[in-house]
Amino acid sequence: MTILVTGSTGVIGTQVLDHLKDSGAAVRALTRSPERAKFPADVTPVQGELGEIGALRETMKGIDTLFLLAPNAADELTQALQALSIAREAGVKGIVYLSVFKGDAYTDVPHFTSKHTVERMIEHCDLPATILRPAYFMQNDSRMKDALMHHGVYGMPIGAKGISMVDTRDIGDAAARELLRRERSDAPLPREAYALVGPDALTAESITAIWRDALKREINYGGDDLDALEARMKNAGPEWLAYDMRLMMQRYQEDGAVASREEIEKLTSLLGRPPRTYRDFAAESAREWATS
Repeated sequence: MTILVTGSTGVIGTQVLDHLKDSGAAVRALTRSPERAKFPADVTPVQGELGEIGALRETMKGIDTLFLLAPNAADELTQALQALSIAREAGVKGIVYLSVFKGDAYTDVPHFTSKHTVERMIEHCDLPATILRPAYFMQNDSRMKDALMHHGVYGMPIGAKGISMVDTRDIGDAAARELLRRERSDAPLPREAYALVGPDALTAESITAIWRDALKREINYGGDDLDALEARMKNAGPEWLAYDMRLMMQRYQEDGAVASREEIEKLTSLLGRPPRTYRDFAAESAREWATS
């Protein structure tokens, strides 16, 4: 009985592995560079990546449960669809797929529509899968440490509609719980879906107030300038990705991404506790930054 975790060295994959630790399950982690990966002692590294079809076919042999996280790449959709087909051919009995919150609604945001298309395959092929739909990650805002601490600016142009941001630790926890539930079942289980969200609808105004309290200094909002965001993103990555992120933020500004009470209650039931708050994340970050 074996679980395969893809995206194992990234922000979410490492959280999934950490939450699977000491579960008693046999866990393999797919990675390009096993010799450099730092996994928990009970995790077996496996060399490969989703785009290598032959290697992925070999890797999928003997796998019972799959955590599928497709990379944020130009061919993300192709990689995800092919991985699901290979898993089905290999007889994998359970899948946990990392999608995105509001993927069905943000049709003009490429990586949202890509993930929703994968969901359509899961439904059409009746795959035994749990679909996890995370909102914007709280930990993305850790990249603004310098701007917040030294310039007093919160620079992510999220607007005023509200986003139910999620802590990445809650994503790892939810994924591990569903992987183990499917792994420990004697037979494939029906499809399930969860919105992975935080309990608050966060706006530029509320987030700057939270950071003022956490850092004990004046914090101002950097504004809704999407041109500036795209320019910053182009300095850090490919142009297509910068534009994709611009389109996502544009939809956040226009429509928001606020979870319903029912979605929050369902996630609370899965986790066995309420999801973490942004205020707690900011307070923890402020303490860490003060001692670093």
